[in-house]
Amino acid sequence: MSRLATPATVADAPAASQPLLEAVKKQLGVVPNLFRLVSSSPAALEGYLGLSGALAKGALPAQTRERIALAVAEANGCDYCLSAHTYLAKNLARLDDAEIAANRLGHSNDPKADAAVAFAVKVVRERGHVSEDAVRAVKLAGYDDAQVIEIVLHVALNTWTNYINSVAATDIDFPVVTVGKAA
Repeated sequence: MSRLATPATVADAPAASQPLLEAVKKQLGVVPNLFRLVSSSPAALEGYLGLSGALAKGALPAQTRERIALAVAEANGCDYCLSAHTYLAKNLARLDDAEIAANRLGHSNDPKADAAVAFAVKVVRERGHVSEDAVRAVKLAGYDDAQVIEIVLHVALNTWTNYINSVAATDIDFPVVTVGKAA
């Protein structure tokens, strides 16, 4: 059971959050627990949705964004995010089980994406203090400076959702996937 209050419905959320949650419902067809949890702070929900929306317009393809989310959730030990992104990776990004398993281990079966995922995991584990060699490796794989910045920002955004779900012990409303256990 969640340790922080999660509005049961959109109508139960603060008034300032309700239009934002309606937009989530329109886009996804449902309002996952994470969004309803965060809606307790309309400012946090607006910030989260704004950054997510901006990054969706970035240079990284959806598949790479999901790969990074899976790797970061596994590295940070967040079952909620691992469950959500496994579902999204399969159903929206159309990644197969072998790719999802590789992502959870901090890799990808696609050589270019592998560099991004491995770099993302280094950013998590080294708390941003990555080596010059790590930056050089991701750039040699074909990522420009703007894309490296986007990778780091995806790590930060996913780490935030990992942390909020871990702090709250958010009830998982996706098929459950557990950190450290094969899917």
